[in-house]
Amino acid sequence: MTKTITRLFDNYADAERAIGELERIGVPHRDISLIANNADGAHDHRGEVRSADGRTATDHAAADAGKGAATGGVIGGAGGLLAGLGMLAIPGLGPVVAAGWLASMAVGAVAGAAAGGATGGLVGALKHSGESYKDAHVYAEGVRRGGALVSAKVDDRLVAQTETALEGFNAVTAARRGEAYRQQGWQGFDDSATAYTGDQVIRERTLYSA
Repeated sequence: MTKTITRLFDNYADAERAIGELERIGVPHRDISLIANNADGAHDHRGEVRSADGRTATDHAAADAGKGAATGGVIGGAGGLLAGLGMLAIPGLGPVVAAGWLASMAVGAVAGAAAGGATGGLVGALKHSGESYKDAHVYAEGVRRGGALVSAKVDDRLVAQTETALEGFNAVTAARRGEAYRQQGWQGFDDSATAYTGDQVIRERTLYSA
């Protein structure tokens, strides 16, 4: 049996280190996902591809983020998860760096919602992977506000090690961050809301980063 474990990181470097530790303890990189806000252009996005018009995925993501469009990028990749980072634009989040199965699901959920599905984007992908409606909204909001989301599908024998590995790099649970958001009057993630600007995500990160 497998279990999906998801955590939010306020510091992108912490998310990178956590992913490295997950791979070190034996979680295949194909079973790990990263979706991190990149509105400020701060994160490395290696391995970009160019479309027929010569533009990179970053170019498309920056142009399409305001329209809530899903943009093609490298979301698989060999040689470790971080080697396959690409750029996407997901409704409500704006430009993100992303890799792995959750990113692929989020893009698919966007298409499904456009075709009449109930829930699209990152919230839909998180719910499909086993997160509760409540937690999915918190995690999506966390990315919207500048965070990095790491999600791993692990065998039961690795669940405890995975949780310990993530917690060792300042991971934040949905329960903890959701309480903080609700104290500010937040009620839920809205994928039709305007994505945060680079300056806004920088300010938001300073509220929680150690």
